[in-house]
This record gives sequence, C-alpha cells and structure tokens, in this order.
Amino acid sequence: MFDKLLSIEKSFEELERQLAAPDVFDDQDRYKKLTKTHSELKAVVAVFREYKRLAADLEGNQELLRDADQEMREMAEAEVKEIKRQLPELEEKLKVLLLPTDPLDEKNIILEIRAGTGGEEAALFAADLFRMYCRLAENKGWKVELMSDHPTGTGGFKEVIASISGERVYSQLKYESGTHRVQRVPATEAQGRIHTSAVTVAIMPEAEEVDIEMKAEELRVDVYRSSGPGGQSVNTTDSAIRVTHLPTGLIVICQDEKSQHKNKAKAMKVLRSRLLQIEQDKRKAEEDATRRSQVGTGDRSGRIRTYNFPQSRVTDHRINLTLYKLDMVMEGDLDEFIDGLISFHQAESLKLQAAGA
Repeated sequence: MFDKLLSIEKSFEELERQLAAPDVFDDQDRYKKLTKTHSELKAVVAVFREYKRLAADLEGNQELLRDADQEMREMAEAEVKEIKRQLPELEEKLKVLLLPTDPLDEKNIILEIRAGTGGEEAALFAADLFRMYCRLAENKGWKVELMSDHPTGTGGFKEVIASISGERVYSQLKYESGTHRVQRVPATEAQGRIHTSAVTVAIMPEAEEVDIEMKAEELRVDVYRSSGPGGQSVNTTDSAIRVTHLPTGLIVICQDEKSQHKNKAKAMKVLRSRLLQIEQDKRKAEEDATRRSQVGTGDRSGRIRTYNFPQSRVTDHRINLTLYKLDMVMEGDLDEFIDGLISFHQAESLKLQAAGA
C-alpha cells in the first residue's frame, strides 16, 4: 500500500506542476481533465502526507524516550501514545480512499417512484417520497426535472419519474433503490387503524448516448393525444410519445410536454437509463455474490426502509439504523442514512479486499 501511495503522491505533484504551467488554459479539455484528476487525488494525498508526518513525529518522540530529562520523557510518552492512536485511524482512512471507485458515481440519475401495495395510501406516500427527494436535492443544490407522472385524484402518484442532476448524485442516492414501507393512519380511516403500504424506488444512473447504443430498427415510436385530468392540462395535439424497445419489451411513455420533440427526448433518456441499469444488473449477477456493489443483495424487491408515522420513527433495515425524527427525514434530511450506507458498503468492500489479499 505504501508504494502505491508514493506513486499517487508523485502523480499528484506532477499534476500540480502541469496546472502551474503558463499555457495550461490554452487547451480547455486538457485543463478540465487535469483539474478533475487533481481533485480526485487531493484527498488521499492529504491524508497520506498527514500519515507520513505523524510517522516521522513518532520516530522522533521514540528517540526522546531515552532522554535524560524526565519531564522530556513524559512529554514524549504522551506524544507517542497520541500518535499511536491516530496512525491506525489514518491507515483505515487511506484503505477506504484507495478502494476502487464506481465509474458511475459521477452520473446524474433517473428517479422512478411507483405506488405498490396499499392502494390510494401507497400513491399518497409515493408523492411524499417524491417531495422528500426534491427537498434533499434542493438542500444539496441539485436540479430536479419532472420526466413523467401519473397522478391520482387525491394528490398521490401511481408513478412519477424525474431526473436529478448535480455533483455526484448517483454516488449518494444509489442505495435508495428498493421497497419503502409506510405505517400510518390514512386520512380516510375512520377508526384510527394503522395501515401498512409500500412504494418502490428505483435509482438509475442517467445514460448518455455513448453509454447505450440503440438502433432505429430496435425502437417503435407511437404518437398519440395525451390524456390528463381535464381543463387546460389536456393537450389537444398528438404530442404524447410511447417508445417501445423491441428486444427487451421495455416501454416508456412521456406526455407532460406540449412538444412532441421534448416528450420523445425525455422518453429516450429514461429508456437509455433503464437499459444501462439492466446491463449493470446483469453484470452484477454474473459476478460473485460477495462482490456485488449494492448493499445487501441489491434486490429492489427487498424492504429497505420503514417510515412509522405514529412513532415518528424511520428504520433502515440494511444497516439497522433507526432515527426518531421522521418529520426531518421527510423534509429531505437523509444524510445520516446516506453516510451510514456508504460507510457500510466501504466496510464490506474492505472485508472482501482483505479476504482476497
């Protein structure tokens, strides 16, 4: 590991030399690549340099343990004790920083939320979850764009699809895929009984055209008049788009825009992301089960989180984390869950790395 870190530090110093050159801005593409790589290496180099500094201090203080001055020896003993506490922590941090990164972590995402069991209550909770993710995006400075929705008459969603773009969105939300369960008393429940409903969430990395190639002969594009709740919301032109990917049977419908061109562009973006997700799932299924990059099994059908409204409790079942601040979570305060899931995944990766060493 030490040799690898020395090599990374040497590369980082070379990048700094290139970024300091007077002609660095002449080629913007090259400049962007240099700054991106510099940013990726900066954290690990900073921790490594701190590790080396402490290691040198440890060596110096161990020499002082042989000093004739008792007070100097006592100071050195205290320093040695503190450094020996810090070094293992930095070593673990370096191991985490050296873990292979997911190449999709930088991607924007397509968020799909669908009402499951529970009828209208599930649809209402689907709307609640969509609002939760919108608040989270707002807190982090991300942009949310609605792609498609199927609202119910009472303010819920049978299905809602949106894109979320910003800095490293997929890296923070990829573990949100799965079944989210809600326990609460529906507004229509006269006897105050708690009902349990479920909503499924899918987080897919947004695919570019270079990621997924779709041939024209593999697609069937149907145009029709969009439907809506009535009034001004209904389009009077044939602008709704249904795209069918013939090899897989995947169907994407977009009708929110009045422009047929915009609806088609949105549908194609969602379709590409679904196909990329299928490729990812297939690749993971072919790997050894212990090396999958999803938390747990990664199975979207598995229950991952429960939102209990009577107790103001939210539990993530994968990492056994329970928080009694449901109101704050529904306002987009998901950082404890996100950080916990990332740490859990990193710990699992370190175990696999140690086992394979």
